[in-house]
Amino acid sequence: MTTVYCYAKCSTCKKALKWLEENNVAHEVIDIKADHPDEATLKKLHQKSGLPLKRFFNTSGILYREMELSKKLPEMSEEQMYQLLATDGMLVKRPLLVTEDAVIPGFKEDTWKAAVKL
Repeated sequence: MTTVYCYAKCSTCKKALKWLEENNVAHEVIDIKADHPDEATLKKLHQKSGLPLKRFFNTSGILYREMELSKKLPEMSEEQMYQLLATDGMLVKRPLLVTEDAVIPGFKEDTWKAAVKL
């Protein structure tokens, strides 16, 4: 089953969900703000993605800027980053696509197309 962590007010999330529906991809939607991934889930998703952990941060988000994370992240350990990401779903890059074989933060049609095997 394909899962997508989204925020209802996010225009990119809306675009991604519309794309999934137009392409008839069965999916479950999880509200990233109300039901954000915990630390253990984030670790599993990160490891499955093969991406740098910094890619999981919503660098354009208000909270990211308010916390001045661009200055703090380089000094943080991965463990500290996981703990921080688990505190608030608004810190996590969205939409976050999770399939059997892939985890992709952010929406890029070509990348998602390959991940959902279209």
